[in-house]
Amino acid sequence: MNERLPRLLIVDDESSILDSLRILLKNSGFEVSTAQGGRVGIKAIQTSKPDIVLTDVRMPQVNGIDVLQAAKETDPETVVILMTAQASLQSAIRAVNEGAYHYIQKPFANDELVAICRRAAEYRALRSENVTLKREIRRRDQSRWARPLGSASCFTAVVQLAEQVAPTESTVLILGESGTGKEVIARYIHSLSARADGPFLSINCGALPESLLESELFGHVKGSFTGAHRDKEGLVAAARGGTFFLDEIAEMTPATQVKLLRVLQEREALPVGSTEAVPVDVRILAATNRDLDHAMRDGSFRSDLYYRLNVITLVMPPLRDRREDIPVLAEGFLARTAQERSEPVKRLADDALTAVGSYDWPGNVRELENALEHAMTVTRGETISIDALPNRVTAPPRPHLVAAPRQPNPTLDTIERAYIEWVLNAEGGNKTRAAEVLGIDPSTLYRKLARYETDVP
Repeated sequence: MNERLPRLLIVDDESSILDSLRILLKNSGFEVSTAQGGRVGIKAIQTSKPDIVLTDVRMPQVNGIDVLQAAKETDPETVVILMTAQASLQSAIRAVNEGAYHYIQKPFANDELVAICRRAAEYRALRSENVTLKREIRRRDQSRWARPLGSASCFTAVVQLAEQVAPTESTVLILGESGTGKEVIARYIHSLSARADGPFLSINCGALPESLLESELFGHVKGSFTGAHRDKEGLVAAARGGTFFLDEIAEMTPATQVKLLRVLQEREALPVGSTEAVPVDVRILAATNRDLDHAMRDGSFRSDLYYRLNVITLVMPPLRDRREDIPVLAEGFLARTAQERSEPVKRLADDALTAVGSYDWPGNVRELENALEHAMTVTRGETISIDALPNRVTAPPRPHLVAAPRQPNPTLDTIERAYIEWVLNAEGGNKTRAAEVLGIDPSTLYRKLARYETDVP
């Protein structure tokens, strides 16, 4: 199939120039059309949408600068070349600064004009390829962060609210246990927003010490602390035009919370060691698995920051509350992982699917993905048997300690384990609420439960 010739429109008020240039450029490999005068040229641009516009600058009523502006309004990718006499040279140079591709000064040699037009055609082709590539990258990115899988009513309600709030600039607070997909829903909101072409940056506030977290978030100036050998831009500023996701925001110290509050209120960030704030253009999404009401009561989380963050709240349900979604999630993960590994798609045997659907998944979707990745790795064929799943998924549930026969002289550890399990049962398995009742941090509860997993026979 032959490639399409570049479409070139010539605009001039003299018919003799139009005729001679049309013949020259048509013989040089262009699909040429002409328009006599700027007003006719603008109409031709709007109807035919040429790749290249070659226009004289000095024309009565509607000049070449007007033609340039109309071309850019119709299609910003249109390449405009200006023909100018000495008297209008300064205006042509100014027009190049405003978006014209090039100008050529009269009188010009024919081969010089043809060379400029050919370079313009190559430039337009490269710009078109770049736009197509960006569109493909965005399409792939959106497919990776497509609508989260799940049809359980408690989950679809969250997704629908996310879709409703995504086009706005509202700050969103995402709550839920670890592994429920808080970052997934944050990326989904970003992909549906007006900022989708901008960056999506994230940070785990609990993974860094306070001094390093402040520097990463807000930047620092040279010499502000030992090791600050140069100025550094913070991630909040670097996410300009996009979205910034703060995971585990409850782990942020009160001093850092004050600086984040300034970002939300004043739309500016103060780098470490600086007295001059930096303007920011970013949408903030935040997430935590902690109970922020309890954190405010014990003074570890500022109430003014909470109310700034809590414009829209999404509560991600744990996987045990949406068991009907487990088969779909498992199938989707197996298919995606097979594609990434360039392997045939594997499926779960019936007994393996039953085991996966019966397990409580305390680590939620993240634990499900890890378990299936393990099973895929150890499975040679295309069917994943129950034996390929981790032992914790397939082992029969242990009897509840509080329901077991009374042990003579129980140890303190046994009593603690029994009490924790009793509270968990009373709170319907909700570890966040159970930790609050027990008066311990959720991370402490998770560590104890992990220890019991290995210690309890």
